[in-house]
Amino acid sequence: MKRNNLLSIIIPVYNEAKTIKSVLNLVLKSKLSIKKEIIIINDGSTDDTQEIVDKFIQNNHKINIRLLNKKNEGKGSAVKLGIMKATGQIIIIQDADLEYNPEDYERCIQPIINGKYKVVYGSRVIDRGNIKYRHLSYLIGGRTITLFTNILFGSRLTDEPTCYKTFDSDLIKSININGKKFDWEPEITAKILRMGIKIKEVPIRYYPRSIKEGKKIRWKDGLDAIITLIKYRLI
Repeated sequence: MKRNNLLSIIIPVYNEAKTIKSVLNLVLKSKLSIKKEIIIINDGSTDDTQEIVDKFIQNNHKINIRLLNKKNEGKGSAVKLGIMKATGQIIIIQDADLEYNPEDYERCIQPIINGKYKVVYGSRVIDRGNIKYRHLSYLIGGRTITLFTNILFGSRLTDEPTCYKTFDSDLIKSININGKKFDWEPEITAKILRMGIKIKEVPIRYYPRSIKEGKKIRWKDGLDAIITLIKYRLI
C-alpha cells in the first residue's frame, strides 16, 4: 500500500448549522500520528450550514480543509463524493453532529497504519462506559442490523451501524457504492465481508442525541439496512 501519511476525514452534512462549527473545532484539535485533510460534503442543506462552513474555512485558511456543495440525495451520495475526492492513505467518516469524538481517530487508524487490517470500525458497544442509545428503538435497531450481518456473512461484529468506518483508501475507492442514503453502510459492510476482508473493531466513545436534537435516522432506515444486507448476500 502506498503511504502518504494522510488521513482523509469525510464529513457529510445536511442542515447541521447548530453543531457543525463545534464538530470542526473538535476535528481540528484531534491529535494524530499522521497529517489530516478535512472534506465537508454539503448535501443540499437549506439552513445556514454552508455559510458557517465557508466562514470557518476563511478563518482557518492554513488548514487542509475543503467544502463541496451538491444537491440533496442522501448521506451515501455525499460519502461517495467524499471518497472520490479524498487523497489520503486512510479514509474515515465523521458525522456532523456531536455523537462521536474525533479524539478516537487514532484508535481507528492504527490497525491500518500498522498494516494489520484494511478496515476498522469504531464500536460503541465495546466501550461499556457509553450511554448506548436515548431510545429503545435505536438499541433494538442497531443490534438487529448487527445480528443480521453476522448471521448472513459469518462475521462477529458488535456494531455494524457505527459512523466511524475507517478504510484503506485504495480498497474503498475500488468498491462501487450504489446506496445514496443510509443504506450505503450495510452495503459497504456486505461487500467487504463478501471479499473475505476481516473488519477490525475498536472501542469508541459515544454521546447519543435524540430526534428532537436532530437525529435523522428512522426505523425505515433500519428496515432498508436489513433488506440491503440480504440483497448483497444473495447477489
